[in-house]
Amino acid sequence: MASAGFIHLHNHSEYSLLDGAFRISDLVSTAKKMGMSAVALTDHGNLFGAIPFYREAKEAGIKPILGMETYLARGGHREKKAVRGKVRNDHLVLLVKNEAGYRNLLKLASIAYIEGFYYKPRIDLELLEKHSEGLIGMSACLQGSIPKLLREEKWDEAGKLAMKMASIFAPGDFYIEMQNHGIPEELELIPHLAALAKKLGLKTVVTNDCHFCAEDDHEAHDILLCLQTGKDLDDPNRVLRSHRETWFKPPEAMAALFPDHPEALETTLEIAGKCDFDLVDSGNQLPNFPIPEPYKAADEYLAHLVEESLPSVMEEITPEIKERVEYELGVIRKMNFSGYFLIVWDIVKAAREMDILVGPGRGSAAGSLVCYALGITTIDPIKNGLLFERFLNPERISMPDIDIDFCDEKRQQVIDHVVEKYGKENVCQIITFGRMAARAAVRDVGRVLKVPYGDVDKLAKLIPAVPGTTLTKAIEAVPEFKEKYQNTPVIKKLVDLSLKLEGLARHASTHAAGLVITPTKLVDHVPLFRSNKGEITTQYEMKILESIGLLKIDILGLKTLSHIDNTLKLMKEHRGVEMEIFDIPVDDEKTFELLKKGQTISVFQLESSGMRDLLRKIEPSTFGDVTAVNALYRPGPLGSDMVTDFIECKHARKKIRYVHPMLAPILEETYGVILYQEQVMKIASDLGGFSLGQADILRRAMGKKKKKEMDKQGKAFITGAVERGIPEKKAKKIFDLMAFFSGYGFNKSHSAAYAMISMKTAWLKAHHPEAFMAAAMTSDMGDTNRLIVLLEECRNLGIKVEAPDINKGGVVFELSGDEIEYGLAAIKNMGEKAVSHIVKMREAGPFSDLYDFCDRVDLRQINRRVIENLIQSGAMDKLPGTRAQKMASLDMMISRAQKVQSVRDRGQTFLDLLESEEGGAVVQLEIVSDWDESDMLNREKESLGFYFSGHPLDRYREMLSKIVNVDSLSLSGKKDREEVVLAGMISEVKMILDRKGNPMAFVTIEDFQGSYEVIVFSSCYEKRREMIQKDNLVVIPGKVSIKDRGDTKIIADRVYSIDEALKYLSRRLYLTLREGVFGEKELEGLQEIVHRYSGERELIFHWQSNGNRKYTIRSRGAGVSPGLELVRELKGLTGVENVEISS
Repeated sequence: MASAGFIHLHNHSEYSLLDGAFRISDLVSTAKKMGMSAVALTDHGNLFGAIPFYREAKEAGIKPILGMETYLARGGHREKKAVRGKVRNDHLVLLVKNEAGYRNLLKLASIAYIEGFYYKPRIDLELLEKHSEGLIGMSACLQGSIPKLLREEKWDEAGKLAMKMASIFAPGDFYIEMQNHGIPEELELIPHLAALAKKLGLKTVVTNDCHFCAEDDHEAHDILLCLQTGKDLDDPNRVLRSHRETWFKPPEAMAALFPDHPEALETTLEIAGKCDFDLVDSGNQLPNFPIPEPYKAADEYLAHLVEESLPSVMEEITPEIKERVEYELGVIRKMNFSGYFLIVWDIVKAAREMDILVGPGRGSAAGSLVCYALGITTIDPIKNGLLFERFLNPERISMPDIDIDFCDEKRQQVIDHVVEKYGKENVCQIITFGRMAARAAVRDVGRVLKVPYGDVDKLAKLIPAVPGTTLTKAIEAVPEFKEKYQNTPVIKKLVDLSLKLEGLARHASTHAAGLVITPTKLVDHVPLFRSNKGEITTQYEMKILESIGLLKIDILGLKTLSHIDNTLKLMKEHRGVEMEIFDIPVDDEKTFELLKKGQTISVFQLESSGMRDLLRKIEPSTFGDVTAVNALYRPGPLGSDMVTDFIECKHARKKIRYVHPMLAPILEETYGVILYQEQVMKIASDLGGFSLGQADILRRAMGKKKKKEMDKQGKAFITGAVERGIPEKKAKKIFDLMAFFSGYGFNKSHSAAYAMISMKTAWLKAHHPEAFMAAAMTSDMGDTNRLIVLLEECRNLGIKVEAPDINKGGVVFELSGDEIEYGLAAIKNMGEKAVSHIVKMREAGPFSDLYDFCDRVDLRQINRRVIENLIQSGAMDKLPGTRAQKMASLDMMISRAQKVQSVRDRGQTFLDLLESEEGGAVVQLEIVSDWDESDMLNREKESLGFYFSGHPLDRYREMLSKIVNVDSLSLSGKKDREEVVLAGMISEVKMILDRKGNPMAFVTIEDFQGSYEVIVFSSCYEKRREMIQKDNLVVIPGKVSIKDRGDTKIIADRVYSIDEALKYLSRRLYLTLREGVFGEKELEGLQEIVHRYSGERELIFHWQSNGNRKYTIRSRGAGVSPGLELVRELKGLTGVENVEISS
C-alpha cells in the first residue's frame, strides 16, 4: 500500500476514560489500512494506554508516536481556586521525540496527578519548561490556550504565548494546530491560526480530534458520553455531546477539509519523522537488595540462607532433596532471580518479626523447595508432590510470581516496611481498570436508550454469567438471545451499540494487593496516578509493569489469618493453650469428622452450601482429599462427570481403571481422575519423556487450546510414549485424555496451599469451637448479615452467646467460660472509641443503674443515640428497670447527669453537689408499661441489625423446617430458575409500577440466617396485596433468579401465610401417641378434632409402646387440612407426644 500523505497525530483511545471510544487495536489497524506509516496516541492527561499502543503499532509495522493531551493550568499547577463561569485549564498536545522526551512525559504525567490535580490532572508552563527536552508541542483544539486568546481577539497575547511556547521546546518543535470538524468557531479560527504562524515563523499542522474509529461509531460514542455524565441520550439539556466529525478520517478526507493548507498536512509527516523513540527492553529491573558481608552477591547469599534453613523444615536431608535444592538454585541463578527471592524472603521475615501472621503461600510458588526452606511458603513440596517447573520454568523465562497472604488487620504494617526499606519514591500501588463486560454493556446502553428495564434485564440475563463471555459468543451460543437480536429492532440496535462499547475501560481503581518496587525513583520508570481516594498508583497496569521488567509483589490481606490469629489469642488467654499456626496439624481425625458432616461455616474456602454438600459426599479422610475438594469445586469439574467419578471411586463403588499401569502412581491420589495441572505435566514427563519444563509448555498449550501447538506436542508425546513401551493407540488415548482434562485442571500448588488454611481453621473449630466462633464474630463485627449466620451456627453447635452487657462486654467478642460474650462495638453507633471509654469508666466498678452510667461516662462521647442502642439491644438489661422504663427516663437522666457534670467541671465540691437540686435528688425511673414482645424484638433488631433474644419465626421453626427447602444462607448454592420454598418475616416492601402501569413489589424477607429479596410481579401482587405487608410472616414458593454479578433473588410464584402454607404445601401429618396415656377418651377427642379439620392430607399415627417399640398406623379415609390451630389442638391432647408435618 502506498504511503499516505497525512498522519493522525491527535487521537483519544478508550483510556481517555468514557470520552474516547477507540480501541487501541482499532486505532492501529485503521491507520495501517489507510497506508499511514505512523500514528499517535494523545489521551487526555494520562499515559494509561501508552505501552499497549506502542507494542500494537510495532507489531503492525507502523511507527508508534507516544503522546498526551495535557491540561495546562492558567496559573501555577498547585493553585486550586475555582473561578465561577471560567475554565481554568487549557489543552496542549505533547508528543515524544526520543528517550529524553519519554522520560520527561513520564514526569509531567505524574506531577499533573500528584501535585496538580484539580478536577483534571494539570501542569503549568514552568513545569513544561523544566521537562520539555525531547518533546514536541502542538497548540491543540478550541480548548487550547492560543486558540482561546485568538477567539477573544487578544492578538498580542496570543502571539506572545505562541513565542513563549516556541521557546520552551527545541527550535522548530512547536506547531500551531488547525482542526476542521465543521464547527463555525473552528472555521473562523483557521485563517487567524495560519496568519499567526506565518507572522511568527512557526509551522501549522492539521489534525482531527479523533475519538472513535469509523463515521458510524458516532452514536456509540455519544452513549459513552452519556455514561460519563449520567444523562439519557434524548435529554435535551445534555451539555456534552459527541461530534459527528471526530472520527479517524482517511488522508483524502483530511486534505479536502484543508484545500488551502497542503503544507499543514505535510507537516504531519515531518513531525512523524522527528519522532524516533524505541522502548528499550532493559530486562528485569529489580531493586537493590543489600547483601551482608562476607557474601559477594545475591546468588551466594541466597544459597547460604537455603542451606542454613533447610534442616529446620526437613527431618532428613536426603540425596533427592539435595538434588532438588541444587537444581532450583541453579535455575534461579541462571534466570537472574536470586535478588527477587531475597526481597520476598525479607518481607516475610519482617512480617513474622512484627508478629504478623503469614499464610502458607498461594499459587505455584508452593511448588518451590527453595521457597519452603526460606519460610516464604510453609507447605512441603516434596511430601505433597508439587512441581517447581509449574512455578519457574527454565525453558520459558518469565518473572516469578510469589503472592503472599498476610493478616488483613496488619497488612498496612507490611506495606510500611517495604516503603521504609526501599523508599517512598520507589514503592507504590498499581492501577487496574474496570471494563464494560457483556452484561454491563447491555445494561448501560439500555439505560441510556431508555429501553424498558424489564426487557433489558431479561436480555442481559440470557448472556451466560461466565468470565470471558462476549456478546458475539452469546449470539452464537444462546438461541433465545440470537432470536431477540435478529427479530426485535430495538434489541438489535441495543446489542449493536453494546458490541461497540463492550470491553472498553470504564474507570480506574487500585489493585487490591499489588505493589511495584523500582530500583530508582518510580517516575524514572512509570507515570503515576492519584486515585479519587488519594492513593498513589502507577498509570500502567500490572501486566505492563511485569513486561517492562519491574518488580511486582502482591501483598494480600487475608481476613482468615486475622481470624486464626484472634482464635489463637483467645485460646491462650482463656484456655491456657499456647500454639503457633505452624503447630496446628492437618491430619487430625476429629477435624476430618467435622468436614465429613459439612459443619464448615467460617472454615476457609469450605463454607458455601454447595461446598458443604460436596464435603458430605466426598467424606475427606486425608489432606490430599481436602486439596482435591478445593480443585473440584469449580464450574468445569462440577459440570462434568469428574466429581461423580472421584466420589464413586473414593468410596470403592466404582473400580478405578487406568489406561496404562504407568498412570497409577500419578493418578492414585485423585482416584484415577486427572484433576491437577501438575498431573498433566507428570504424565507428559513420565510417559512421554518430556522434561518438566517442556511438560509445562505442553500444559499451557492445552489450557489455551492452541491446536497447532497441541498437534505438534501430541506427535512428540506419542513418539516418546512408544519409545517407553506404550502401544501407539494407548499413547494417543492418553494424550487425548490429557487434552480433555487440561481444560478442567487446577493448579495443585495453589489448591494445597489453600487446603492448608482450610484444615487449620477446621482444626480450630473442631477443637476450640468457642474461641473459633468468638474470633469469627469479631472478624465480621461490621457485617450484620454475617453475624446472623455465625450466631445461628453457634446455636447449632450448642454454644451460648451472651446478650450484650454493659458491665461485662468489651470492644470485641470474648470468651466467658464456655460461653461467648457479646462485643459491644457490634452494636450500632458503638465505635471502638466509645466502647473503650465505657470499659475505662467501668474500671472504678460496675455501673449500678442508668443514672450511674450517664453520670460516669463522658456524654460528649456517649451520646443519646448510643445509650438508646445500649438499652434497646439489651446491654442494660441487668441494670434496674425494664427497657421501656430506661428509654422513657433517658432524657431526664442525661439532663441531670449533664448538670452534675457541669458543676463538677467547674471545680465545685461534693458538698456543693449535694446542695444543688440535681446532686441531692434521688433519680427514679419513670413508671411505664413494658413493650410487647414484637416491639421489643423490633427495637432490638434496630440496634443490633438482627433479632437476638428471639425471632418472630421461633415458634414456627420446627414446622417450617418440614415445608421450606432453602434459607438465605443456602440460597447462594442454588441454580438460576431452580424452584424453592422459603419463609421469613417481611422487613421491607417497595412497591413500584411495571411498564404496563400495574403494581409490583420488591420485598425484603428475613429468616434465621439473614435476608434476601423477593420480586413479586403484578399478577401475584394484586392477589396477595394484603399479605405483602411489613412484619407479616410469609412462606414463598418461587424460582431463583441470579443476576449478573451473582446477586441472587427470588421470583415469587405465590405468597402464603404460615397457616396457608401448612394447608397447601404439606402432604401428611404424623401423630406420636403414647400407650397407656392415650386412651378411649383421648381417641374420642382426636376423632372430633379430625372431623372439624377434615381435608385431603394423610394422617399417620406412630404408636409408642411402653417398651419403646413404635408401630405405624395409616388412617383410612380420615384426612385433615393442616393449619396452626389444628396443630395447637392436637398438641393439647393428653397422650400426644409429637405432632409433625411433612411436605
